[in-house]
Amino acid sequence: MAPRSLRILRGLSLLAAVFAFGLVMFGAFVRLSNAGLSCPDWPTCYGQATWPQHAQAVAKADAAFPDRPYEAHKAWREQVHRFLAGTLGVLVLLLALLASWRRRGAQLAIIVAAVFAAVGVGLYIGGEHRWSPLLATCAIALPLLAAIALRRPGAWRISVLVLAVIIFQAMLGMWTVTLLLKPVVVMGHLLGGITTFALLAWVAMRYAGVGANDDSHAALRKAVVFGIVLLICQIALGGWTSSNYAALACGTDFPKCMGQWMPPTDFKQGFVLWRGIGVNYEGGVLDMAARSAIQIAHRLGALVVFCYLAWLAHRAAKRGLRRHGIAIGVVLVAQVLLGISNVHFGLPLAVATLHNGVAELLLFTLLATLARTQPRHHDVPFHSPRALR
Repeated sequence: MAPRSLRILRGLSLLAAVFAFGLVMFGAFVRLSNAGLSCPDWPTCYGQATWPQHAQAVAKADAAFPDRPYEAHKAWREQVHRFLAGTLGVLVLLLALLASWRRRGAQLAIIVAAVFAAVGVGLYIGGEHRWSPLLATCAIALPLLAAIALRRPGAWRISVLVLAVIIFQAMLGMWTVTLLLKPVVVMGHLLGGITTFALLAWVAMRYAGVGANDDSHAALRKAVVFGIVLLICQIALGGWTSSNYAALACGTDFPKCMGQWMPPTDFKQGFVLWRGIGVNYEGGVLDMAARSAIQIAHRLGALVVFCYLAWLAHRAAKRGLRRHGIAIGVVLVAQVLLGISNVHFGLPLAVATLHNGVAELLLFTLLATLARTQPRHHDVPFHSPRALR
């Protein structure tokens, strides 16, 4: 039987992974319902810890932010998303502390990082924007260094690493607001959420003993890794499509775009990552040709990913991982159908949000397949009581 601390690690990492999955979906819901700037400040909402709810508070909020009138049906979504993100941060902090148990140097680095992050947020709220970024940078660097120095198997080191990722993810959330939905930041925020979920899912599987008894599936490993890289690139392209409001650039036509196989496109303008400071990107700033280019690129990327992952599912099934191959295939087909439904039905909020969630689920099936190609003893020595010494 595994030590008690290892059982807690398993449960906590699983809880954090499930929480991260839901948080990414809720974040997609916030973004797709155009609530990303419903709280014009960060991390407060119109200067409040929650959001204005009474007439006097609403009047005060409108007076403080005349360019951003208060919208109750949107503000609560954004602020609840922040509360959920903070809760995940606490879970990840506990996971990092437990993974570094009895390693005083690593634990001290983690605690100091958490203090730096909290003080940095306090300074930012107080308008001190000079020291706040410095403290945030230190808060990110300390868990990174602790993870590198920690002399324990990979799952434990990743558990510490996730803390650095989630602190950086918080900074991306701040920049999403302060840089007025700049597409590259919004896309980065999505990728940060996906990365957080993927790392937590990976350590949860490794702590649970998911793996092979030998190295018999080593030949499949590189193919799965390449599939994960392809999928993450496609998720990034989907984030770019969404953040540039290009999801309906082709109207409701599929597979054609505005009734044409090759409509007017502007790929150069469509993929400019940085357009300076001060531009409000809410609603998008690109013309239709640039948005069409983004949408067509996303469709072509989906075709490439579909073909490769369909082949990978078949290969995994033939190499002895039948259940994993079937799971990849089923989720892949569901994701493609959701993508087509987004276009055909004019981007319904429920379908678009589910499209994000199934992308996460598809990534999880690939991670689970990758874990099954890894010998389990390479990560966590489950049967050794020395593991937590």
